[in-house]
Amino acid sequence: MNKAIKISDLGIKDYKETWDFQEQLFDEILQLKIKNRRENLNLTTPNHFLFVEHPHVYTLGKSGDFSNLLLNEEQLKEKKAVFYKINRGGDITYHGPGQIVGYPILDLENFFTDIHKYLRLLEEMVILTLKEYGLDATRSKGETGVWLDVGTPFARKICAMGVRASRWVTMHGFALNVNANLGYFDHIVPCGIKDKAVTSLNVELGQKEVDQKEVKEKLKKHFTQLFEAEFV
Repeated sequence: MNKAIKISDLGIKDYKETWDFQEQLFDEILQLKIKNRRENLNLTTPNHFLFVEHPHVYTLGKSGDFSNLLLNEEQLKEKKAVFYKINRGGDITYHGPGQIVGYPILDLENFFTDIHKYLRLLEEMVILTLKEYGLDATRSKGETGVWLDVGTPFARKICAMGVRASRWVTMHGFALNVNANLGYFDHIVPCGIKDKAVTSLNVELGQKEVDQKEVKEKLKKHFTQLFEAEFV
């Protein structure tokens, strides 16, 4: 089992370009697994973790409802935003500047074969990171992602998640609002959930801007501990 993960920070990168890159890495791992099975080989499969920040974009998961996007084509242009229907689970979400997006492209057979556990560990990574900032974040029953004040009228989502997996290989991942422009969430029904707000780390801390590099370091630390992995 290979628990080494190649980490790359892509900086600010177009959503479609990043999606294509993810697909390429995802497919390389899949093809290697198919080759192993067909030829009775035991070649090591690689793992990747991409950090990225996207220009304004709305993405709709394969089970999502298009009506949860509240902008037409003209309004999208005005907002300098684009829209994509994609192949992850989940409904609609927004990505943009000030948001840390993480895409683990892992062969889970290197770790454990349990998608439910995988999602819970991704959530736990974010929960532990936010705890370091004094925030008591948690899960919301029946909803993926990470939330604050669950069970109260002030429940709000700080991190969205949506993944795709095939033959235990994962892609897509999480989006943590750190210094996000929350106004862009007003143009969607986030994740199809009508009655709950969205928040960002800088808002919760009452700061103009939180150091995103520092947040990434904390996410990396908790990820490697939870997955008993190492970044290379």
